[in-house]
Amino acid sequence: MADEWRKTAERIRNWGRWGADDQLGTLNLITPARIAAAAALARQGRTIQLGVPFDAYGPQSASGFRRNPVHLMSVDGGDAEFAANLGEWGGRTEAQIAGMYAHSPMRFNDDYIMMPLQAATQWDALSHVYYDGEMYNGYPAAAVTSFGATKLGIERVAERGGVVGRGVLLDVARHQNVARLAPSTVITPQDLDAVAASQDVSIEPGDILVVRTGWWTRFLETRKAGEWFGATPGLSWRCAQWLHEHDIAAVAVDNPTVEVMPPEDGVLMPLHMLALRDMGMPLGEIWDLEALGRDCAEDGVYEFLLCAPALRIPGGVGTPISPVAIK
Repeated sequence: MADEWRKTAERIRNWGRWGADDQLGTLNLITPARIAAAAALARQGRTIQLGVPFDAYGPQSASGFRRNPVHLMSVDGGDAEFAANLGEWGGRTEAQIAGMYAHSPMRFNDDYIMMPLQAATQWDALSHVYYDGEMYNGYPAAAVTSFGATKLGIERVAERGGVVGRGVLLDVARHQNVARLAPSTVITPQDLDAVAASQDVSIEPGDILVVRTGWWTRFLETRKAGEWFGATPGLSWRCAQWLHEHDIAAVAVDNPTVEVMPPEDGVLMPLHMLALRDMGMPLGEIWDLEALGRDCAEDGVYEFLLCAPALRIPGGVGTPISPVAIK
């Protein structure tokens, strides 16, 4: 398998395709003309949320290197009368605030959140995955340090306006007449072709491919993070050739890894390596595609304007997102 996988990597590698200094990869395929055409798909003004909640009850377990988001209030209604105390024992700035409160009915609430950038619905930056000491376009793995990614950071995606373009849903679960695919179901290139044909939807260069497995519903039913991550249906690494041939700009799936788990042939995250490192293709994980799947099945329209901006986090290797499909 290793020889086959590496031969595929050589065939699909986009290094230098958009210049020696490129840091956007396949997002270069989403041209202004294609964005304008995608905007015309918003015919009814109907918006469909594709993100999962960023809360303490998400799919990250209590162990490992990621945790669910922690939401904390820094000021709330219970602090409405704190101005009096500030005036008594606060410093100059606090006393000024107390003075303003004393002469105005205005009060406020404030909060903040602590979370891994890839805790829930997300894009992986091109700096997220590498092998053989190199990232996309030949940038050295050492370009990512404890200060963040000096190359291929997620801010590159944010600065171009995020990931916005023609989204196409391939509803594999509905095509197979199941609520969700069985654990560890492998989605092949032939499956993608069959679903596109049955939905009568074309795949065009620069598309953002959205694949529904129904797997998000499994987590909602069980809330067992380890089980949900451990045996997920997803794309075969052999889909990389299909994605390359169709000039797909980005891929998003309603599972935690995009690709099938446990990994095929015992190689850890082969599609991640082929997509992010070799093609320069962003991957979207943990999307909620249930409402979109129902909507597309009802009206028979599987294309839409997809807006999934990245946060402008310099050096970030991923970003939380709240994507929206507009039809």
